[in-house]
Amino acid sequence: MNNKKRFTPLWLALSCIVGIAIGTFYGVQFSEGRPSIIKAGANKLSNLLVGLDKYYVDSVDVTGLVEKAIPIILGELDPHSVYISADDAELAEDDLRGSFSGVGIEFIIRNDTLRVQNVISGGPSERAGLLAGDKIVTVDDSVFTGETLTNELAMHKLKGQKGTKVRLGVVRGRDGQRKEFTVVRDKIETHSITAAYMLDENTGYVKIKNFAERTDEELVIALAKLSMEGFQQLVIDLRGNTGGYLQTAVNIAQQFLPYNRLIVYTEGVHSPREEYRSNGRGSYMYMPLVVLIDEVSASASEILAGAIQDNDRGTIIGRRSFGKGLVQQPIPFTDNSLMRLTIARYYSPSGRCIQKPYTSGLDRNYEEDVLMRYQNGEFFTQDSIHHTGPEYFTHIGRTVYGGGGITPDVFVPQDTSNYTSYYKEALMSGLILQYCYEYTDQNREKLSEYGDVNSLVKYVKKQNMVEKFAQYADGQGLRRRNLMIQRSRKLLEEFIISRIVYNMLDEQSWLQYLNQDDPVVKEAIRVLKEGKAFPQLEKKDEEDEADNGPVAQAYDYRATHLHTSVLAKG
Repeated sequence: MNNKKRFTPLWLALSCIVGIAIGTFYGVQFSEGRPSIIKAGANKLSNLLVGLDKYYVDSVDVTGLVEKAIPIILGELDPHSVYISADDAELAEDDLRGSFSGVGIEFIIRNDTLRVQNVISGGPSERAGLLAGDKIVTVDDSVFTGETLTNELAMHKLKGQKGTKVRLGVVRGRDGQRKEFTVVRDKIETHSITAAYMLDENTGYVKIKNFAERTDEELVIALAKLSMEGFQQLVIDLRGNTGGYLQTAVNIAQQFLPYNRLIVYTEGVHSPREEYRSNGRGSYMYMPLVVLIDEVSASASEILAGAIQDNDRGTIIGRRSFGKGLVQQPIPFTDNSLMRLTIARYYSPSGRCIQKPYTSGLDRNYEEDVLMRYQNGEFFTQDSIHHTGPEYFTHIGRTVYGGGGITPDVFVPQDTSNYTSYYKEALMSGLILQYCYEYTDQNREKLSEYGDVNSLVKYVKKQNMVEKFAQYADGQGLRRRNLMIQRSRKLLEEFIISRIVYNMLDEQSWLQYLNQDDPVVKEAIRVLKEGKAFPQLEKKDEEDEADNGPVAQAYDYRATHLHTSVLAKG
C-alpha cells in the first residue's frame, strides 16, 4: 500500500502533463511547418484531467505537477531533449542572442554577498558610477545577501526591460560605507569571440566561447584585425565550447572550405535530409589551420571540427570531443516556457554521426561519460580511446570514426604530473578563486597601475603568491602540506596569477597568460611551423591510391595554398 501511495504522484504527473500540453495547444498549430503536438488519444487524456479535477480525493496542483513531469517525460527520449521553465527560458537564450538587457556587470557570489567582478565598459553601471570590487547588498531597498542568494536570482533581479530603473545599495572599500546608485537598464552586447591575438609573428589565435547568432560576424571582424597584424596561419580554439546554433557553425566553416564541400547534413524520421555545402566565397580557404578541441567541445563545435577534419582542411589537436550529434528545435509554450526537442541527427561530411551511445530514459553512464573517460585513462594516453562506431573516410581517404565524438588528429594528453591532493582540494573547494578575488579586492589600487598582461604578471610574480595562499588556506581549514605545495607550486602559481589577471583585465589577457605555457597551444604552433597543418595520407595508404585519386587531390590542395601564401606575402 505504501509503495502505491509513493508512486501515485508520479503516475498522475506523467498523465497530467500530456493532457495539459494538449489542452494548452488545442487548436493552435505551429506556423511555417513547425510541428503540432496534438496526437490521437487527446480525448482520453483530456477526460483524465477532467476526472482528476472533479473527482480526485485531494486538491491537485496541476501546474506544479506539469513543471515536475515534463523533464521526466523528455528524459525518456534522449539526453538532450529538455524543458526550460518560463523563468529560465530568457536567461537560457541570452548567451546565444548576443545581447541582453540589464545593468552591465560581471559578478560573483562570495560569502553570501554579490560582488562586482567587472563593470562592462560603456554600460549602464559604469555610467551610474559602479566599480569593480563593489558589493551589492540591496536591490530596490530589499536586502540582497544571505544563503538564499544564487546566480540565477541575481540575474533575474538585475536583468529587465531596457529603460527600467533599479536601485542598488553598494558597500565600497574597507570602511564599509554604503552608497546608493540608480541604474537605468540598457542593452548589453555579449561576445562569443573572447580572444583574438597573435601567438607569434605569423600565427593568429581565436577563441570561440560558443556559437551564437552573431559569432560568424564576430569572427570576420576578428580575422580582419589579425590580417592587419600580418597573420599567415590560424589556430581556432574550441576547447570548452559546448555549442550553439548549427547555422552559425556552417557560416564559420564557409570561411575555410573551397567551393561545394559538404559541411554537415541533418536527417531524422520527420526531418528529410538537408545538406549544407560551402559556397566558395570564404576569405581564408587556403590558409594553414589548426583547430583545438577537448572533452567539453560539443554540438556546433563538433560540426565545425568535423567539417574541417573530414574535408582534410586542417589539423584537429587536443582530446576527443564530447559526442553530441543531435539537433534540437525550440518549441515554445503559451506561458513562455519551452522545450528543446530533438528532431534530427547531424552527420559530418564523411557520413558519420558522432553522437555517443545512449539508452532511452535517464542514462547514468551517459551523464558520467567524461568522468569515465578520465578514470579509464583516456585523458592521458591515446591508446585508451576506444571507438564504438564504424570506420569512415575523409576526402583524401584518411580513416575517421563515428559513434562518440571527434578524435583529434594529434592527441595531447592532460598533464597531471604535478597534481597533488592539496592542489585538487584547493581547486575543488573554491579556495583559490576566493583567495584571488579577496587579494584583488584588497590590492586594486596597486594592481591597477599595470594595464597590460605582461607588466601585471611581472609584478604579481614578485609577490610570493603561493606562500600567501598557503597561509590563507590554512586559516580556512586546508591544512598546510609543504611537500605537496612545493610539488604543485607551478600549478598553484599559474592558477593564482591567471585569476588575478582575469579579475583586473579581461578574458583575452587571461588566455594570453595561460596560452604561453599551454601544451596544446604549443603543439599547434609546432604543427604549423613544420608545415603539417594540411593532413595527408600515411605512406602505406598512398601506395594504394591511383595518381588521380584522393592523394593527388590532397597535393593539389596544398599547392593551391602555397601559391596563395606567396601572393599574400607579395
